[in-house]
Amino acid sequence: MAASQTLLCRQILLPEGWASDVVLAVDGEGLITAIETSADARQDLVELAGPVVSPLVNLHSHAFQRAMAGLAELAGSTDDSFWTWRDAMYRLVGRMSPDDIEIVATKLYSELIKGGFGHVVEFHYLHHAAGGRPYANVGETSRRILRAAQAAGIGLTHLPVFYAHAGFGGIAPGEGQRPFIHDVDQFLGLLEALKPDCRSAGATLGLAIHSLRAATPDEMREILAAEETGGPIHIHVAEQEREVEECLAWSRRRPVEFLLDEMPVDDRWCAIHATHMTTDETGRLARSGAVAGLCPATEANLGDGIFPATDFVGSGGRFGIGTDSHVATTVGEELRLLEYSQRLRDRRRNRLATRPGASVGRTMFDAALAGGCQAAGLRTSGIRVGARADLVVLDGNNPFIGAASGDQVLDRWLFALGSEAVRDVMAGGQWVVREGRHRDEEAIDRAFREVLLKLA
Repeated sequence: MAASQTLLCRQILLPEGWASDVVLAVDGEGLITAIETSADARQDLVELAGPVVSPLVNLHSHAFQRAMAGLAELAGSTDDSFWTWRDAMYRLVGRMSPDDIEIVATKLYSELIKGGFGHVVEFHYLHHAAGGRPYANVGETSRRILRAAQAAGIGLTHLPVFYAHAGFGGIAPGEGQRPFIHDVDQFLGLLEALKPDCRSAGATLGLAIHSLRAATPDEMREILAAEETGGPIHIHVAEQEREVEECLAWSRRRPVEFLLDEMPVDDRWCAIHATHMTTDETGRLARSGAVAGLCPATEANLGDGIFPATDFVGSGGRFGIGTDSHVATTVGEELRLLEYSQRLRDRRRNRLATRPGASVGRTMFDAALAGGCQAAGLRTSGIRVGARADLVVLDGNNPFIGAASGDQVLDRWLFALGSEAVRDVMAGGQWVVREGRHRDEEAIDRAFREVLLKLA
């Protein structure tokens, strides 16, 4: 249990906007119990060291892939793509134990917190040992994810992933995919088995279907009819052009078109990537209420393409950001690359500002906060009474931050700085990052190094 605290914020971004000299009361359960907008000279106040904002939700993570960051940058041919990268990922999977998964996830989650994220949605499909050999405990690797999130101090939405096939139409899985595979009954049993574990860990449980490639429509319908998590539903869709071509050959429809035609897509859903859409698909996805889960650094790293963000947002679409394969781990990198990709495509500036005079950083930050919370199945967003005390304190000693006020703080953080702007992070009332360092950084790094040496 955390100690009660009374915090003085000289600048803070609340749901209604920026405010000055605000006092936050945080109780022993790690909840915000009061927000006072007129600070007095009380002796018990602890003044925070810079502007305070809410951490964002990372809505798409494959934690184990952090171990391969930087290892897929050797050119194999001029045709290197997502599909050749995937082969390297399969080789990594075959060498990872549950202990390795937990250590890598703990390292990743500590990095995400330092990068300005306070909650992660784990799209978890590494269920079995090499060759598909099941563990004695059906939820073994999921429980390692729960433990890693608790150790790092990050909030968690856990999405076990249904994965059964290698391609559209129910193609049998390949050898490298065996650690991911379930049939429908096994998958539903896994969801049921994980309910008490997620409750005790304070995690939200939802589910994911890997992709239209990996599940048949009948399997998807059977899962959706039977699942009782009440949590979010995520799916990879239209990430690569080859996926679009294969979906057209199989169904005569494009992936997003097929998904919206055949499945009950609503505000529980998150369409991960959705990179390759027509104008009609873009509008339909926006009107469905689903969140578009964007991972700009991974999408750039894999050469996937550029999401039509300006058109999607212009149609009323909701989006959030994730770090996917974790070649980047910070809020600043993902949001900056999202805006810059639109600029490169359009050869214009300030693409995601919604009106003249609007701050691009503030516009994206607000949208990603709301969309990320929706995609994570969280009921509220932002710093408010009754919410978990999750706070990011930006470094007021940094001249870029110290000389800024209001929305300029976000623009300086996201476009001029990056992770070095994050000084302190509170998670559930406890300071897990102080002066840029995680509370358990040395032990986490030592264990992570040993795993990397083993996997090399």
